[in-house]
Amino acid sequence: MPIPKPFVILQPVSEETALIMKVRSILVQETSQYQEIAIAEFTEYGRGLVLDGLVQSTEADEHIYHECLVHPPMVAHPDPRKVLIVGGGEGATLREVLKHGPVKRAVMVDIDEKVVDLARRHLGTMHMGAMSDPRASVLIMDGLKYIAETEEKFDVVILDLTDPYGPEISKMLYGEEFYRRVSSIMEEGGIMVTQAGSSFYYPETYDMVLSNVRSVFPIVVEYNVWVPSFGYAVNFITGSSNVDPANIAAEDVESRLRARGVTTKFYNGRTHIALMNMPIFRRLSH
Repeated sequence: MPIPKPFVILQPVSEETALIMKVRSILVQETSQYQEIAIAEFTEYGRGLVLDGLVQSTEADEHIYHECLVHPPMVAHPDPRKVLIVGGGEGATLREVLKHGPVKRAVMVDIDEKVVDLARRHLGTMHMGAMSDPRASVLIMDGLKYIAETEEKFDVVILDLTDPYGPEISKMLYGEEFYRRVSSIMEEGGIMVTQAGSSFYYPETYDMVLSNVRSVFPIVVEYNVWVPSFGYAVNFITGSSNVDPANIAAEDVESRLRARGVTTKFYNGRTHIALMNMPIFRRLSH
């Protein structure tokens, strides 16, 4: 049935709050065995990926999310040659990883083949051909299974998952046992990062994820950044045995970005320092 124009998407922010987002058109609307998938053309945000009613990325601001997910741990590592991405179906996380000159191999594992296929065809402005880069391997499988079975070890592990309070397929990838498995496939001196939803709107879930990371890794760093199309500041958590993103100077960040040939729109040395020093957003009790 044709969708009337103009129309809106009610984007959930929390159980009590939502954004009303005007949409020009729905380009794709399909159901995979795991989730509802839509690619929409938003009037204010451009083309965007929506999974189970939750906006994952839009052309207007995905660079904020993806640069802040990828570059703090990548820059903190002195020589990231092998990188694992779990999730990241639209390919933008892979795009940012491959900007780093030292990277020789990047493995992207996503459970939903339909998301990856639709992204390849409709979200070229996000992946920029990254999934066809000769250094990249794109695998369609459960990230939990991949990490349990792989014999490879990685310098950086990036968990670009749907929210811990989102679709069921991602919830197990926020548990303590999963982080122990992640730790076991990291090279000595490796670092992992996960997106962790919203500490403001879902503090109990965020604290659970933070506690699970802390139970496995001795060095844990929290940071967050506002993403307009999410309607909140999204949280990130890094874990490592000896790599501390909070212990790197702005000039060293800039030096590594230049040496590796990395260009960005949002992230730089000053942004890095700001991210590492920004308080974590918490809702006061009322």
